[in-house]
Amino acid sequence: MNELPGELAYAPTHEWARLDDDGRVVVGISDYAQEQLGDVVYVELPELDQDVAAAEESAVVESVKAASDIYAPVSGTVVALNDALADAPELVNEDPYGRGWFFAIEPSDPSQLEDLLDASAYSEHCESAAQDDGGDEDA
Repeated sequence: MNELPGELAYAPTHEWARLDDDGRVVVGISDYAQEQLGDVVYVELPELDQDVAAAEESAVVESVKAASDIYAPVSGTVVALNDALADAPELVNEDPYGRGWFFAIEPSDPSQLEDLLDASAYSEHCESAAQDDGGDEDA
């Protein structure tokens, strides 16, 4: 299994969520997801101040293989965007848990983070998905 920081929460759809000290939830895609996608060539982020709902489409990532929807792991308002991805979408591949983050949400219900998977459960989810479909899981 690829690198999985234990302090993050993971959605079954391969997004990660990090609760920062300021109460914001930073969102990106897992190392597993970026590896499955291949070279990322474009990221379409949500609008600043846009309201998003947990498990609903909020962004799109395009790679040499496919375009995949990115789902908000929690409901809330988008309060920050990673503008660096406009000129350097490859950051998603190079540093998915750091400089390759997508956006941050001011959560309307932080307890929704408890509905996400921990690193161990997410790892099992990815292994199961890879076995079910030969490892060709989209983000």
